[in-house]
Amino acid sequence: MHRVARLLARLVEIDTVNDPAHGRKPAAEAVESIGKLLASHGFRAEVLESGGYTTFYTVMGAGRPVTLFMAHYDTVPPGPGWSMDPFKPVVKDGRLYGRGSADDKSNVAAMTIALAGYRPTRGTVVVAFTGDEEVGGRHGAKMLAEMLEREDLWPDYLVNGDGSFSKVITRRRGAYGARVSVKAEPSTAPGRVVEKVFEARLLNKGTMHSAYFMPGVDTHPLVAASEHVRLGDYRVTELEGEWVKSNVVPRSVLLRYAEPGVGRACYDEGLTRLLRAVLPLHRAPLRPERHSDYGVSVMPNMYERGGGRHTLILDVRIMTLDRSAVEEGLRAVLDEVLGDYDLRVSGGSGWLYTPRSSRLVSLALNVQAELGLPREPVEAGGASDSRYFSPRGVEAIDYGPLGGNIHGPDEYVSLEHLEKAVSFYRLVAERIHG
Repeated sequence: MHRVARLLARLVEIDTVNDPAHGRKPAAEAVESIGKLLASHGFRAEVLESGGYTTFYTVMGAGRPVTLFMAHYDTVPPGPGWSMDPFKPVVKDGRLYGRGSADDKSNVAAMTIALAGYRPTRGTVVVAFTGDEEVGGRHGAKMLAEMLEREDLWPDYLVNGDGSFSKVITRRRGAYGARVSVKAEPSTAPGRVVEKVFEARLLNKGTMHSAYFMPGVDTHPLVAASEHVRLGDYRVTELEGEWVKSNVVPRSVLLRYAEPGVGRACYDEGLTRLLRAVLPLHRAPLRPERHSDYGVSVMPNMYERGGGRHTLILDVRIMTLDRSAVEEGLRAVLDEVLGDYDLRVSGGSGWLYTPRSSRLVSLALNVQAELGLPREPVEAGGASDSRYFSPRGVEAIDYGPLGGNIHGPDEYVSLEHLEKAVSFYRLVAERIHG
């Protein structure tokens, strides 16, 4: 294997799952192993710590311009459906499989091989690897941004290694999280309890990331279950699903409900009302500030029960910095369809939006041409740590080698494109800094 592939395989073996809702984040031992592995490949890092998360970074050169190369080493949970151990990398048919192989340890490996020990002849290059992108980046990229501003190293350009297309990404929507909860209200109704399974049907089978869900094209299992309950006027007894994370579409949902018939069946009125509300929430009329090819999406990806309440967790994607507008739009729906409820909205740090005419985009597209890769910039569905820089005027792009099954089972990266990513990062640095 090429040197970058060997490094990536070692990185995949280190469990850096980030899921605080279930008590998981990169352990100190895992982070220490990451640091030692990077050092063994010439990446001499300083450490920035915040909120129990670690960012590794190094500064090379001095003066202007300043370019920040950034990637993240934390991952989402493996989730169900894997045909292999997600933390034991497998190389097959030109691909390397494993959790984080594409998102985002591929970019950590590629940047390390491309830039460790690089000496710019003009300006400053900063390389940073954060550990909390999958939960919003507030203790990683946000803290890094504040440190760079204090040190007079605010970047003119940002190359954020977080993509899976081998294409230059110039747009991403902002991300919000919303929690809608209602009281549990056990009751009974005439009939018997039956169950029905609803499965996700996605045209883009390469990812379960909810930001890539396209209404009218894809089928969300919980939205389908909601419509089933609404059409049949059913009373919901219980809800189960392959819940992974707030930004991951569940592969399936199991619905138990009371069907009219002989006898009496137990159900929950609060859960019934909440499930009825899923469909209109999914279609909530939120107003964006900028264009996105993906429009606006409100994705009901998680359900929790506890403390006498039923809670729905929504992943909201929209081109706006106005959290209050998102909350008002959701409340307008909930007031009509749910009645008594509790709503909490969080997130909304920013977006990625860089014009094609910018110097960085033009330069990156020229490098793409040299490498025989696509020259058309694209929009990506998921949010990224570029959101802490792009709204403040930094010319920013996202990038990453071709891969698939992001946030899903059997995640992989193309080894050919992984090697090209090394060349991409090196050439971009050299075009700007010599």
